[in-house]
Amino acid sequence: MSEQRRENGGIGTVGEVAWLKVVTVNNTGAFLDWGRPKDLLLPYGEQGGRVVVGQHVLVFIAEDEDDRPFASMKLDDFIRDTVDPRDAGYGTGDVVVLTVHGPTDLGVKVVVDHRYWGLLYREEIFRTLRTGQVLRGFIKKQRDDGKLDVTINPPAHVAASALTDRILAAIDAAGGKLALTDKSSPEDIQRAFQVSKGVFKQAVGALYKERLIVIEPGCLRRAARPGSGG
Repeated sequence: MSEQRRENGGIGTVGEVAWLKVVTVNNTGAFLDWGRPKDLLLPYGEQGGRVVVGQHVLVFIAEDEDDRPFASMKLDDFIRDTVDPRDAGYGTGDVVVLTVHGPTDLGVKVVVDHRYWGLLYREEIFRTLRTGQVLRGFIKKQRDDGKLDVTINPPAHVAASALTDRILAAIDAAGGKLALTDKSSPEDIQRAFQVSKGVFKQAVGALYKERLIVIEPGCLRRAARPGSGG
């Protein structure tokens, strides 16, 4: 199955959270398309309010005592608030799979690696996210209480490295001078490159050290290439 189908629903695995489409509703419950010949049962007792055909729902796919798979919208029964201290835990920068649950007062609540609740902070989200979306994420911090703060932005040094080519291309596209510097506002930088000011400053600093750009008041300019006569 493609990643596009995974993001749009229609694929699921036991032990994971999935965004699935309701295809049938009867006296037993709802049945979901999970990419297999036999649809997946979402019993009435596992629903968070009645569902209708055509609706997508975020569910955890579990097994009953007879090893029969079923879906549940009651994610709190399966997803932990804190990392079990008996587990190895997470380190800052660890790569994880995030499934979007929905907005909170502080940002967006997500499921981390299909096992734990995590939080994406609003000020670090530079694009629209929707329920059920599956994202590559990074651990920002595992708190002392075991709760997880996560981000969808790569660690600053990784993001800065990927950004350098984009900055050079933007300078070239602007005729050799780009009306941004490391002194520009965070809003202007985010609008141009969808990154934080800190990441932008790291990338600009790397380009400057490599003598690929010159930092002038109010703009970045391509440095003269050896032998160019500039």
